[in-house]
Amino acid sequence: MNLVQPIRDLEKIQEVATILKKRSFRDYFLFVMGTQTGLRISDLLKLRVQDVRNRTHVSIIEKKTKKPKRFLLSPSVRVIINDYIEEMKDDDYLFQSRKGSNQPILRQRAYAILTGLEEIGTHTLRKTFGYHFYQRKKDVAMLQQLFNHSAPSITLKYIGITQDLQDKALEDFEIVDWSNVH
Repeated sequence: MNLVQPIRDLEKIQEVATILKKRSFRDYFLFVMGTQTGLRISDLLKLRVQDVRNRTHVSIIEKKTKKPKRFLLSPSVRVIINDYIEEMKDDDYLFQSRKGSNQPILRQRAYAILTGLEEIGTHTLRKTFGYHFYQRKKDVAMLQQLFNHSAPSITLKYIGITQDLQDKALEDFEIVDWSNVH
């Protein structure tokens, strides 16, 4: 399994969103929900229309941790949700498979949707949320809480901040000027 990174560049996020929106509104919506909520793909895929219709907050039990989670839907995401679910029934899965009757897409399908777009996997969505949350808020404790991580160091490593800091520290580090060695 390759380790995926967050999408650090805001223009790249817009570019991916545009590509997905042209391909499929469902695929675009999956990307929006993943990058805006920070949910794991397993939790995104089990969401139903009734979980988001006419709601400002969504409450779930996380599949991995079995812990309750409640999160706010931003106003712009609520607009996208309303457009997306307009013709759907409350018990419909948000991310329906085209196979079978009212079945969610599988994790493998979500992965396939995203992996066609270089270095992006299902964890990229959650990591992108975390990376940009941290860049804007600089609140690792809050992000740790949002992700249900046990330590700030785990959160920073997960979102790629640790790697960013290491890269920056080594960027102009040279023991000697190697070009002057004869």
